[in-house]
Amino acid sequence: MSDTLRLWGDIRTDMYDIVISDLTFVEIDDCAEPKRSFMRQCVAEINFENVLRDDETKRLSALYFERGGLPPKSKDDAMHIAIATVHNCDIILSWNFRHIVNLRAITAVEAVNIQEGYRVLRIMAPSMLLGKGE
Repeated sequence: MSDTLRLWGDIRTDMYDIVISDLTFVEIDDCAEPKRSFMRQCVAEINFENVLRDDETKRLSALYFERGGLPPKSKDDAMHIAIATVHNCDIILSWNFRHIVNLRAITAVEAVNIQEGYRVLRIMAPSMLLGKGE
């Protein structure tokens, strides 16, 4: 929790260029109250670029499954990664160690992105971006 609060403080100061997809807003809308209102308020307090899913992000996310990088039930996780890739993000931050921030997923995503002509997307936990342990 302390990493999340510290990171959010940095985001509020425009330390990073933030990209948020339409999928993220769908996920927020699916949250129960009071979490939904809290998350909407947090997002309203920051500057961000809003990006959309499209045919290319759908195609790319399907390739992540074909490479065995993500399990079939993590469709949205693969889509988040594909959106970040297609929109040329440098980093995707995740707290999801089970499906995203793990060697299997990172290796498969890197291989697919290189094969498809995209640059390598760095997948990391917030603590890595904050420099913990360095």
